[in-house]
Amino acid sequence: MPAQETSPKVLQFGVFELDLHRGELRKEGVKVKLQEQPLKVLEFLLGNAGQIITHEQLRAHVWPANTFVEFDQGLYSAMARLREALGDAADSPRFIQTVARRGYRFIAPIIPHADEVSIEVKPKLETHRRLALQRWMFSLLAGLLGGALLLALLLTVNVAGTREWLYSRTHPVRSLAVLPLENLSGDPEQEYFADGMTDELITTLAKLGSFRVVSRTSVMRFKKVSKPLTQVGQELNVDAVVEGTVERVGSHVRIRVQLIDADTDRHLWAETYDRELRDTLLLQSEAARDIAQQIQFRLDSDRRPPALAPRQVNPQAYEAYLHGLYFSNKRSSEDFTRAINYFQQAISIDPSYAAAYSGLSNALVGEMFTGTPHPNVREQATFAAMKSIELDPNLPESHDTLGGIHEFYEWDWSAAEHEYRRAIELNPNFAAAHQDYAIFLSLQGRFEQAMAEAQRAQDLDPLSPFIRTTFCWDLSFARRFEQAVKKCREALELDPDFYHAHGNLTEIYASLKQRDQAFQENFKIAVLSGKSPSQLAQLQTSFRREGLPGVWHTKLQWLQTEDSDPYEIAALHAWLGDKEQTFTWLQKAYDRRSPLMEEANQDAAYDNIRSDPRYSALLQRLKLQ
Repeated sequence: MPAQETSPKVLQFGVFELDLHRGELRKEGVKVKLQEQPLKVLEFLLGNAGQIITHEQLRAHVWPANTFVEFDQGLYSAMARLREALGDAADSPRFIQTVARRGYRFIAPIIPHADEVSIEVKPKLETHRRLALQRWMFSLLAGLLGGALLLALLLTVNVAGTREWLYSRTHPVRSLAVLPLENLSGDPEQEYFADGMTDELITTLAKLGSFRVVSRTSVMRFKKVSKPLTQVGQELNVDAVVEGTVERVGSHVRIRVQLIDADTDRHLWAETYDRELRDTLLLQSEAARDIAQQIQFRLDSDRRPPALAPRQVNPQAYEAYLHGLYFSNKRSSEDFTRAINYFQQAISIDPSYAAAYSGLSNALVGEMFTGTPHPNVREQATFAAMKSIELDPNLPESHDTLGGIHEFYEWDWSAAEHEYRRAIELNPNFAAAHQDYAIFLSLQGRFEQAMAEAQRAQDLDPLSPFIRTTFCWDLSFARRFEQAVKKCREALELDPDFYHAHGNLTEIYASLKQRDQAFQENFKIAVLSGKSPSQLAQLQTSFRREGLPGVWHTKLQWLQTEDSDPYEIAALHAWLGDKEQTFTWLQKAYDRRSPLMEEANQDAAYDNIRSDPRYSALLQRLKLQ
């Protein structure tokens, strides 16, 4: 006879037990008075513990069809009575969690009643000791009884924690995404705070454990987006997701987070953290360490996440820092300027705040690339990065920014590589560091290493158009043009108006001598950069008359009237085949220390002058040969 799976008649959770046969709830053996509908709701939630139960499912299971009009009020009343009976609270749940706009989930562990199990495990064992004991028991039983009989036993015996252990063995969590924390403060102006807490939790988690953590750019695409978690998991290619809320009331902060299996939408773990604002860094590290520990259990690893000792932070400084982080992540010239002001405020309040110096350095470098930087900005960015490292040598963001300064502005290739490698060592999940290191390697001609780093960056930030665009750069520098086109097209699927992807394609199609495609991309770039209707008409006329050379001549006219990087002007002269003008403008770019000069060794625009001794001499001065 095949073994039959039997459902338990009594379900125990905490100090409560639900007797399904008698239809009664008991607390420490004493019956708790509970009406029929709340009792049915509890039974249904317990029978689907860990799963999100929608309002529609509850209506279909608990309420007759003819009560549909009264359902909302009936459900509200039933949940209120049920929570009152359990001593539970919607804002700090121990048993029943409200999932905003979706339904409810029972989150507490369920233990079968002692009369229904044949193997007893002492409940006070630590989790990892309990799991180890179960593994030993099952191994012993397997040897004594054989695999088939053991399987039958597992189907009928419901030992506390057994299902969780089996689940963890068959579905290890090796990748994770932290979805944007929901702002429960009731104040839209507090969005910066919720976003900042999300960023900080991602960063802290990324430094712990041996699992992959998806970067900010990809997860922020799901902010205020209602999608099934299973779909989110598929799009981000992760095993589990963290979702939660953050609530700020005055100087008090509360974060609720939960770990959910991305394949099944199954609840794995949840916790609430309360702190004063000055202890927020401690709150973040505790939450990250707890999540990491849950994942480590599911990896069956004896390694435990390292304990962190974050310092207290001045609340006003932390406020300014989060504002700076919020605007810096927007990545526009104006937002970088606002971010710089906020980071400087944080530093003026707390001169020993290493993260604020790191954010300031990154924002200053961003301003150099996106706008018109103020004088001495490079020196200021270097000082801020160095100061940050002096205060905290283990901030990967500071090392990555310093690597970029060494690379783009000092042409100190060995120092740049040292900083990139150090950033990755400190945080192997740091997508931007892998991205920056990949570009560095490709410009050095180390293409296989570059592709490996670019792929790692994409794995960590799969929905970032910028990551895929830099991957396109790497491929184009390696003259893998067809693959480069594909990668840029992937970036444009994520953001059809992503400027840099169109910019890459202009040069790739020119290299492939695909004139029509090259013109279309040049025209798109002109539109995105805000050219006037008359200028757009001029570009079209030039292409009809002269082809791509007409486009390059027109772009040269535009650049001559702007404060343009001389390297860009040199590249256009190179496409036109004007060697003398090319070298004239390359010298100007060298004298101005253009950050684009590092591309000279691999840029396809200069393929027609590579045999010229002057070009080799320039590369030697750049230490690229």
